[in-house]
Amino acid sequence: MNIFAKSALVGSTWATNTRLTLQDGTIATIVPATKPLAGDICVDTLLPALGNLHSHSFQRAMAGMTEVRAAGQESFWTWRKLMYAFLERLTPDHVEAIAALTFMEMLEAGYASAGEFHYLHHQPNGAPYDAPAELSQRIFAATEATGIGLTHLPVLYSYGGVHQEPLAGGQLRFGNELEAYLALHEHCRAGLTHLPGDARIGIAPHSLRATSPHDLALVLAAAPNGPVHIHIAEQTKEVEEVQNAWGQRPVEWLLDHAEVDARWCLIHATHMTDTETAGVAKSGAVAGLCPITESNLGDGIFNGEA
Repeated sequence: MNIFAKSALVGSTWATNTRLTLQDGTIATIVPATKPLAGDICVDTLLPALGNLHSHSFQRAMAGMTEVRAAGQESFWTWRKLMYAFLERLTPDHVEAIAALTFMEMLEAGYASAGEFHYLHHQPNGAPYDAPAELSQRIFAATEATGIGLTHLPVLYSYGGVHQEPLAGGQLRFGNELEAYLALHEHCRAGLTHLPGDARIGIAPHSLRATSPHDLALVLAAAPNGPVHIHIAEQTKEVEEVQNAWGQRPVEWLLDHAEVDARWCLIHATHMTDTETAGVAKSGAVAGLCPITESNLGDGIFNGEA
């Protein structure tokens, strides 16, 4: 199947009379200022497919499980307890099958790529698998089976709170100290080599709650290229905890202590002041919004007007 478009968005430029040839489900060539050939699908306007910038694919299998209202106030924090309980049941085979289903559904919905914010690393008791990147390899297998473009974002998750509390319970599957994380990252980098050319790797400090200033600086220095994704300012409780422990609001602290630039994606960034919002915009970073999640959990609304 080949496509001819009167107008096509190629990179950041509009091209006219453009012909795309496709091979094995991917774009092989892009030729502007040409004519259609027999059999081409002809359209007026052609846009690149969307990318899903923030995926936790395993959560697809728990859809609906948390849609209950118990006595008292439900929130992200009560949702998280149910998610931890769900994680205790997942095997590597489950992770691969769920990811393949999720990626297939993304493709059907029009997404061509996914940023997999992958923090499920270990066995339920926190022990590493014999292959340290076992669960990342299962994500790669699902990627290969479905053909989706992958940005793999292994997550650094070291602590259970802003005061460097130890991990416990459902968090044990996430945990890595810095050296173990960097080794895991290298395993993942090597594991990507057999995937198509649109597969790449980044880093993902989970949040300011789950890392330390020291480790954040070192992991950024160890991976100076590629995307950086981080959960930040998702709930008011998080903002208050970071401000009390680190002396600044989360986004304010990050802008002052890290070289935030165009490779950064700040996931949620819901609770920012106007000054923080302007600072993020000036940095070139992207705010990664998750409107269904933020609505479902009642987290708040992104400060888009600022």
